[in-house]
Amino acid sequence: MKTIIVYTSQTGFTEKYAKLLGERLKGEVLTLKEAKKKPKDYFDGADAIIYGGWAMAGKVSGASWFTKRVDNWKGKKLGCFCVGASPIDAPDVGPCMDKVFNDEQKKFAKTFYCQGGLCYAKMSAPSRMAMKAFASMLAKRKNQTEDQKLMAKMVAQDYDISDPKFLDPIVAFVEG
Repeated sequence: MKTIIVYTSQTGFTEKYAKLLGERLKGEVLTLKEAKKKPKDYFDGADAIIYGGWAMAGKVSGASWFTKRVDNWKGKKLGCFCVGASPIDAPDVGPCMDKVFNDEQKKFAKTFYCQGGLCYAKMSAPSRMAMKAFASMLAKRKNQTEDQKLMAKMVAQDYDISDPKFLDPIVAFVEG
């Protein structure tokens, strides 16, 4: 089975997952920049195409490149994984993943979430500023629940909650 994994990564978490997924599926791994340079028919011979991006403001970065093409790739295993700083069971994960594909695309393409982390040193300046503002807002919130206090503490610094086990559903989907 020929599998192509395309990804974009800002701080390295999505890149790490994409490369691990490529190893597990014996697939070709391309950055989004590389994929954009490929001719339109480059992906025709693939049996599975998986896109990976990072969570940004409730969306998957770069996913529009993938979603604009999935209608032409029906009949292939198509998936999109998002890597975010939220734990997999966080309430914001489901709505973010639900917005990736339209209702028709959801019939033949699947979404996945992999928890990652934060690395402020590798973030772009605007992303770093936005996250610091978000962390400050969370810390100042009154009458916080224990979960909110934990989240405020987490996003105030770098952390890594990534785990290769989050790739298991993607591997099962492609190999199944």
